[in-house]
Amino acid sequence: MAPSAMNRWTTALSDAQPAPFWLEDPGRPRPEAALTGPETCDLLVVGGGYSGLWTALVAKEREPQRDVVLLEGREVGWAASGRNGGFCAASLTHGAANGLTRWPDEIHRLQELGTRNLDEIEAAIARHGIDCDFERTGEIDVATEEYQARELRDWYEELDRRGLGDGLEYLDADAVREQVASPTFEAGLYDRRGVAMLHPAKLAWGLKAACLRLGVRVYEHTPALDLKPHGGAMAVRTPYGQVRARRVALGTNIFPSLVRRVRSYTVPVYDYALMTEPLTAGQLDSIGWKNRQGLGDSANQFHYFRLSADNRILWGGYDAVYPYGGRVRAEYDDRPQTYAKLAEHFFRCFPQLEDVRFTHAWGGAIDTCSRFSAFFGTAHRGRVAYAAGYTGLGVGATRFGAEVMLDLLSGESTERTSLEMVRRKPLPFPPEPFAWTGIALTKWSLARADAHGGRRNLWLRTMDRLGLGFDS
Repeated sequence: MAPSAMNRWTTALSDAQPAPFWLEDPGRPRPEAALTGPETCDLLVVGGGYSGLWTALVAKEREPQRDVVLLEGREVGWAASGRNGGFCAASLTHGAANGLTRWPDEIHRLQELGTRNLDEIEAAIARHGIDCDFERTGEIDVATEEYQARELRDWYEELDRRGLGDGLEYLDADAVREQVASPTFEAGLYDRRGVAMLHPAKLAWGLKAACLRLGVRVYEHTPALDLKPHGGAMAVRTPYGQVRARRVALGTNIFPSLVRRVRSYTVPVYDYALMTEPLTAGQLDSIGWKNRQGLGDSANQFHYFRLSADNRILWGGYDAVYPYGGRVRAEYDDRPQTYAKLAEHFFRCFPQLEDVRFTHAWGGAIDTCSRFSAFFGTAHRGRVAYAAGYTGLGVGATRFGAEVMLDLLSGESTERTSLEMVRRKPLPFPPEPFAWTGIALTKWSLARADAHGGRRNLWLRTMDRLGLGFDS
């Protein structure tokens, strides 16, 4: 690494605030007051991210008379829901490849449910007047190596043979660079309708406002401390009060579940992102990107990138950092060595933007499970439901998860609860030091595969056979 190049990359970061760009928005609402004293309700939702917000909103839309309370430990949208890239995908399975591997007999049904879920998200945003910069522009998976281009072409042809290629288009090097001009792009697979771009924090804040209008009682700065049976209902204790509820939906995701046995199914993986200053008209012309799609590259250690409403570029991914012991701590949200690495990769992808500077750099924890997509269940004789393990694809899938939790709490069999994906859980992660050792070995193997033409070593092939994984 040449010193002059490193100086250029670090200079571009010199004014970057170590804070999530989305949460700095001047439209950020004031938090609701904390709960003090006793409270009762029909349905208690724990967690003020997408998972909990969608659960509360859909519950009220299904039954307007239902009495719903939502608790949030800090402020609505402050964690993953306000820190992600804003890619709202139709996929419920972390992509078709993961879905085909795990649920081949259900994949067409899962694809249909995912498309319907994204349509319903778009409709809900319009119905509730949520201003979150929603743009259904699609996404291009780009190849940056020749072997990746061959794999993308083969994958497109396989999807087409299986009847899963609707809306997909394979782009050769010239075609993909016509969409977005990077000298590193060798091919692309364009999903024209299956992904939308949005402002993630504005979505969370808009869902909160919609919940309040429908009569949900929202308490912020109110962590749920424990969950216990209380007669025929459940009781959740908070620092200054208690909620007694007939049913409870847990949307706490990366944070320790109030159902202790669920905790071993997820680990926190820290992901990081940069945001540039707004691009000038000339800078935008130099890279094209007229159709404003989201992009992601095809490496194991991949990047995701997109344009914001004011024409900044969000550039994230690559590093996936698992802290020993699975701890979630604020100190892990800031990682300068990863920011420098991401800046290097950004300028390699877009050398024509060499004068661009970054205004924000941040990180946050993703709730990862061993199958990469959400799992579901109940506890306390069906009075409690949970969903977790979205593994970075929760912007869209959490609405589906909310419907699953409400179905489970109703005790009725539905199209969703009959799915094998819903009925079966992933393998749990082992205790330390085995979790850290296994994840470290997997990360090393994935990086090695990227450097050696995608060839997977014995460790990765074994993990594939066992249905285990660890995604960047």
